[in-house]
Amino acid sequence: MKTAQCIKHINICKTHPMKCVKKIKILLASFEKSTVKEEKEELTLKLAPLTSMRNISIRLHDELVQLHVSIQQALGKPELYFIACKQCEETIQQSEPYLNHNFTNQVFTVKKKFEYNMQLPNDSHACRIKAICALQDGQVLIADFSNNKVKLLNQKYQLVSHWNANACPHSICQITSSEVAVAVYGCRNTHEALFIEVCQNQLMPDRKFQVQHTCIDIAHQQGDLYISSGTALNRYSLSGKLANKVYENTENEYTVYSCAVSPTGDKRNITSYFQHTLLNLARDGILLATFTDPELLHPRGIHVTPAGQALVCGTYSSTILQVKSKGHRKLATLVTEKRDGVREPWSVCYSSTTSSIIVGKRWDSILVLRVEKKLKYGRPARTDVTSAPKEESSRKNKKDRRRKLYQLQSQTTSLTGSFQSDV
Repeated sequence: MKTAQCIKHINICKTHPMKCVKKIKILLASFEKSTVKEEKEELTLKLAPLTSMRNISIRLHDELVQLHVSIQQALGKPELYFIACKQCEETIQQSEPYLNHNFTNQVFTVKKKFEYNMQLPNDSHACRIKAICALQDGQVLIADFSNNKVKLLNQKYQLVSHWNANACPHSICQITSSEVAVAVYGCRNTHEALFIEVCQNQLMPDRKFQVQHTCIDIAHQQGDLYISSGTALNRYSLSGKLANKVYENTENEYTVYSCAVSPTGDKRNITSYFQHTLLNLARDGILLATFTDPELLHPRGIHVTPAGQALVCGTYSSTILQVKSKGHRKLATLVTEKRDGVREPWSVCYSSTTSSIIVGKRWDSILVLRVEKKLKYGRPARTDVTSAPKEESSRKNKKDRRRKLYQLQSQTTSLTGSFQSDV
């Protein structure tokens, strides 16, 4: 109705322009204001589930803190202790769905960045950081490819210990809270997976097993090890028994370079180095999606976040991209050479403990990015965020209103121009 009235007034203004130009501007301002109001209402509806989840999480957190205090006070009082423990179990059970929920369209934004040198006095070569593994307690392990060393960093990214490998360490993955597996291979036909315990700031080698192919990358998920050979992705047990070949592509060299497994275990991500491609595989090796981008050249290191997103290094593009797990769509370019001074990144890792992305530079140092998560809104991401239902008719009406608003604006511009020329 308002739109019809606006068009009627415009027709009147063609004969009485001096009286109506001001009124048209008022009507347009009113119309645009109502459109903005509708947009805000729609955004409020979208944010409603997130706001509700946030409020529930805060309430559950406060309850758990109070129960923790109550349990401490109830020590030595069996009846009160039993009641407090039962209430705590119920609250924890209510919290689990929120602890396990991750939004797949969260985008990292960099707040601060720091650089740390990884060179040791007795290193004979420049430090090339081929892999990074962040432990739950905040400690970090790096694979120094050039010096055949695995190095341990404390929570302040200071070098506290190292272990000398008998060949080049290419990759590291976490097995338990204090154990990692390292993929090692070298020119002396050394192809093995080595297990290292991290205890009291020391690295202690444990067991190992040999494989019959090159060990370029290694990943762990639910008791299985995934080792890439350059052209195939193989699945092993923790004891070293080959279970099966998940995926293979022998058309070129390094078609299966780095690998990472989603937290749920249903997807495997691999980089194809010379094809400049990120591949997404199902559990059985079926190709689900491929990702290419002008900002991703010669991808090496890859890491999957707890939300299932992939962080991937473009070595020759000197970039790190954040890629959505579903459909493999780019969410953000987190690192560039021009902005961050990172040239040819080899490895990347996200630490949820410190909310940091750690980048392994080709020469001597790591870059630590303090990040925070923000939801990325937009049409492609709507289906991945729980939101209020949106009817097709509402969407159509909104488009019609926008079209009519543009029509009114163009007519007003034309009318004002003709009026000024007459004057």
